[in-house]
Amino acid sequence: MSKQGVTPQSENFSDWYNEIVYRADLAARSPVRGCLIIKPYGYEIWEAIHNSLDRRFKETGHQNAYFPLFIPESYLKREAEHVEGFSPELAVVTVAGGKELEEPLVVRPTSETVIGEAFSEWIQSYRDLPLLINQWANVVRWELRTRPFLRTSEFLWQEGHTAHATHEEAEAETLQMLDVYADFAINEAAIPVIKGLKSNIERFAGALRTYTIEGMMRDTRALQSGTSHNLGQNFAKAFDIKYLDEQNEQQYCWTTSWGMSTRMIGAIIMTHGDDQGLRLPPKVAPYQVVAIPIFRKEEEEAPVMEKLMNIVKDLRAAGIRVHVDDRNQSPGFKFNDWEMRGVPVRLEIGPKDVEKGNAVLVRRDVAGRDAKQFVSQDGIVKTVQDLLDDVQASLLADATAFRDANIHDVSSYDEFRQVIDGGGWARGWWAGSDDNERQIKEDTGATLRCIPLEQPGGTGTCFYSDEVAQSVALFAKAY
Repeated sequence: MSKQGVTPQSENFSDWYNEIVYRADLAARSPVRGCLIIKPYGYEIWEAIHNSLDRRFKETGHQNAYFPLFIPESYLKREAEHVEGFSPELAVVTVAGGKELEEPLVVRPTSETVIGEAFSEWIQSYRDLPLLINQWANVVRWELRTRPFLRTSEFLWQEGHTAHATHEEAEAETLQMLDVYADFAINEAAIPVIKGLKSNIERFAGALRTYTIEGMMRDTRALQSGTSHNLGQNFAKAFDIKYLDEQNEQQYCWTTSWGMSTRMIGAIIMTHGDDQGLRLPPKVAPYQVVAIPIFRKEEEEAPVMEKLMNIVKDLRAAGIRVHVDDRNQSPGFKFNDWEMRGVPVRLEIGPKDVEKGNAVLVRRDVAGRDAKQFVSQDGIVKTVQDLLDDVQASLLADATAFRDANIHDVSSYDEFRQVIDGGGWARGWWAGSDDNERQIKEDTGATLRCIPLEQPGGTGTCFYSDEVAQSVALFAKAY
C-alpha cells in the first residue's frame, strides 16, 4: 500500500484506478448497475472540459442545440450498418404511461438519426449550408463490463453534427474537429495524444471514415479519447438530407459527427495519477491552489488567517482558482487529502511566515523535498502563476516521455508479439487485411489503434503480411 493506503499502480493498476476515483471524491456508486454518480469535484473537471471545448466549438462557427433523449426505433433501422453496430448496447422503452407503445423508443445511444431527420427539414438550399450543430447531452449504451468514467451505461458527452455541400468540406470539418480535440487534450489536459485514422473494423458504424485521438495511460494501455467521423452520404441518403445546388439540382448532403465524453476524466486520472492519488493539470483542476493556514496557538490564528486571506484575494483577482481549507483538521490530514485530490499547488502560511514575509509552495507533480519551495510574499501572484505554468508543462513533458519510451518499432510478427506481451505499443508498416487484423486481436489482445496522420513517407514491408505497405500503424491493448 502507498502512504495513502491505495493499491500501488505497479501492483494492480485497475484496483488503483477504482480506488482513486472514489478516494479523491470524484464519484459515488449508483444504485443502478453500470451507472455513476459524479460528485461536485469530479463534475467540476467535466465543467472545465465542457467550457474549454465549448469555447473552441463556438470559435469555429458551431451552435449548441438539444435533441430528444428518446428516438423512434424505426429511425435507427434506416441506416443498416448503424443499427447493427449499436444493437447490443441499446436500451429500449416499450411501455410508457402504463401502456405498451405502438413503436418502441430507443434511449439515445448517439443522435445521428434524430438529428438527421431534423436536418432533412431544416436544409433546403445550398444557402443553408454548412449547418454546424453541437449538443451537450447524456447517452446510454448498455455495457456488460463497466468501469467508472471509462465505460459506463450512461455517460455525459458532446456530439457535434454537421452537414456540407461537398465531400471535401465534410472532410475538412472532420479533420478540423479532430484538431480541436487534440489541442484540448495536449494543451489543457496535458495528454500527448496521437491523431490518426481508424481501420475499417474500428470505425464508427455507418461512417465513411473515423479519426481518433489516442492516449497512452500509465499502464501503457491505449485509450480512445475523442473521435471525429466523416459520415459521407450514408445518413443523408437514409434521412433524405438534400439541398438544391446553384444549378437548381437536388444533391445529397455530406455529413459529419464528432464526440468527446466523460471518458476524458478517466484519461486525465490514468495519464497523470501516481500512487499518492491524482495529479491534475492546472488548466482543468477545480482548484489550482489550496491554501492551508498553519497555527497551534489561538493567538496565532488571526494574523495567519489575515495574511493568508490577503494573498488568496490577490490570487483570485488574478483569475487563479483557490480553495481555503480552514477545516478543524491537522495540517498533515489536509496535506494528504489534497495530495489525493491532485491540486497542483499547495500554499502554506504559518506564524513564522507572517513574521518573515514568506510563504511555502508545494507542487503536486514533483515528489519528495524538491516539491517544496520557500518564496517571498512580495510578487507571490506572479510566482504562483509561473509555478502553475511549470506544473502544466511538466505533466505534459512527463506523459510525453513515458509515451515515447513505450512505443516500439517492429518489422516482424515475432517482434510485434514481444512488444505487445511486454505491455508496449507496436508501430510498424501495415498492409494487412481486416481478417489479418482480427487474427492479431485474437492472438495477442491488441487492436489497431490508428494509422497516425503523421507518416514517415515512402513505403515499407508489412510486419504481418510481408506485402508492400503505404502506411505505418499503431497497435496496442486498449480500454
